[in-house]
Amino acid sequence: MRLYGIATCDQVRRARKWLEAQGVKIDFIDLKTQPITSEKLREWLNRVPYDSLMNKRSLAWRALSIEQRRSVVDQASAIELMVSSPMLIKRPVLEMEDRLIVGFSEPLYEGLSLALSPV
Repeated sequence: MRLYGIATCDQVRRARKWLEAQGVKIDFIDLKTQPITSEKLREWLNRVPYDSLMNKRSLAWRALSIEQRRSVVDQASAIELMVSSPMLIKRPVLEMEDRLIVGFSEPLYEGLSLALSPV
């Protein structure tokens, strides 16, 4: 199980703390130090729509020009923008064998508790 995010992000810290409290071992991938690949994004986008993965409420989104925002019209253009600016990815992303959870919600994570295997 892998958790992707930014170490300083409040939501990522909450998710990590929650998973740790459940005794779940995760591999944490910091998107600031380990750039995301277009291949990984394609894999994720086979599980969730690009507009669920791209955080349009983020500072990174608001910093884009209007032209850049309008350029996101499909999966390919979303991937291109997220690879060049990983801060646009909604965080955290919890990658499990058969599921991908975008964002942190304690009730949602609690619903996964039967699938989570403490190590």
